[in-house]
Amino acid sequence: MKELTLEAAVENIHKVTEFVNAELDQLNCPKKARFQIDVAIDELFGNIAKYAYNPRTGQATVRVEVVREPLSVEITFIDDGKAYNPLEKTDPDVSLSAEEREIGGLGIYMVKKSMDAIRYQYENGKNILRIKKHMLKEK
Repeated sequence: MKELTLEAAVENIHKVTEFVNAELDQLNCPKKARFQIDVAIDELFGNIAKYAYNPRTGQATVRVEVVREPLSVEITFIDDGKAYNPLEKTDPDVSLSAEEREIGGLGIYMVKKSMDAIRYQYENGKNILRIKKHMLKEK
């Protein structure tokens, strides 16, 4: 397991992405899975940066763990900001046009659809959100 703790700030999204991608490089992660993971990092770490501590700032920890059977990566986002379970938000009605849909919720919806598993817990004053992606070879 590798871990990175840094200020939960939008300008640090690229640092989190680089940290995770260094691990994905060692797994020969397929391009599609890498893209999906990068989008998830942008959405999840971005939400922590924008909302968890607002108006102040705080720290966030990102953990990367490799699971061998089946080969997959689990990424955990931890912060001690405001308690918030993004999985409780109702999925947007994607059958509606962009103009007809309510604002918000599309990013977490995309994460939920592109990851193989996603779970949230609030424990000891911390938000803990885990995503898991299998490293299936592209056909």
